[in-house]
Amino acid sequence: MIVRELELDLDAFEGPFDLLLTLVLKEELDLAEVDVAGIVLGFVELLAERDELDLEACGEFLVLVSALLELKARGLFPDEAAELAELEPEEAAEELARRLEEYRRMKEAAAWLAERLAGERDRFFRLGPAALAPEPERRLAPQDPSALVAALRVLATAPPAVSLAHMELHFPPVAQFLERFRALLRRRTVVDFDTEAAGWSRREQAVAFLALLELRRTGEITLSQAAPFAPIRILRVGQESPAANERTPAWNAHSA
Repeated sequence: MIVRELELDLDAFEGPFDLLLTLVLKEELDLAEVDVAGIVLGFVELLAERDELDLEACGEFLVLVSALLELKARGLFPDEAAELAELEPEEAAEELARRLEEYRRMKEAAAWLAERLAGERDRFFRLGPAALAPEPERRLAPQDPSALVAALRVLATAPPAVSLAHMELHFPPVAQFLERFRALLRRRTVVDFDTEAAGWSRREQAVAFLALLELRRTGEITLSQAAPFAPIRILRVGQESPAANERTPAWNAHSA
């Protein structure tokens, strides 16, 4: 017959179908490793090659495959199989009817979900709440009135004024250095600026240099410098060179 002629090529078995049944019944082949879907596919391909429908062979195949599926299901769920074996025929029929009804409902639910998925395939949903969703009401936790008053008082208090005293620059008056250089030139004919300004701060040196420029503008002194960055020599007007008996202080390496 057509069922016996069925040749199978599965991962766990290769050969005729009747040999597979023999090995399974003798428990020489683990039914959990047998691909029942592959068996059904092989039988359908065999029917397609014959180009005719043999109802007797199809009925026999359905019985054999159903038996294989039952044995495989019991092997996969041994505890459930034991529970079913303890049931009476009437209870087993009721349990089978319940399971068939549950299977029917699951199948209908799957079909409904597939239909919804196909209908909503071209729609895109944004993340976040719906546009017409009611906004949640935000309520403040109970507050202490006195604490609120204290916080408002702190906010109403004017901030303290920022002092900029550390950024102010205090320069000594130029007149102070004018008188100082005039006093020096009354006692000496030549004064070395670097020597006199050695202990002064940079601001005092800057103001003292401005005093020199003022004395030079008024024609009271002349300034000489041997080279750039060389010491600056201050000469009283009318004195081209220092006196012979006057010692010139040692010049610094750089001017102010």
